[in-house]
Amino acid sequence: QLQLVESGGGLVQPGGSLRLSCAASGSTPDGYGLGWFRQAPGKEREGVSCIESGDGDRYFAESVKGRFTISRDNAKNTVNMQMNSLKPEDSAVYYCAAHPSCMETMRGHPAYWGQGTQVTVSS
Repeated sequence: QLQLVESGGGLVQPGGSLRLSCAASGSTPDGYGLGWFRQAPGKEREGVSCIESGDGDRYFAESVKGRFTISRDNAKNTVNMQMNSLKPEDSAVYYCAAHPSCMETMRGHPAYWGQGTQVTVSS
């Protein structure tokens, strides 16, 4: 079992920035790719970003490339996502997610996920 707890959501104006953090605990978090997916009302899950455990390969949805970055600290079992140049269409509940393979998280099918944190981009 892996437990994931997110923090850092909130309300921000278009063009602003937010940083989401996630703390992982439980069985060997360093064996999992850690990342984020989001879900807006009436829409399907969308994989946003993920970073692999071993080689640290990073994956991003096309809609956030160049605006979002992701990093992890294996010693602290945390993953962070910096979101810049936010747009209203980025508004959603963001979930920290884990899977042995980032590709599954990016497909919206993680093995574990947290409770979610709301991100609202609005003027």
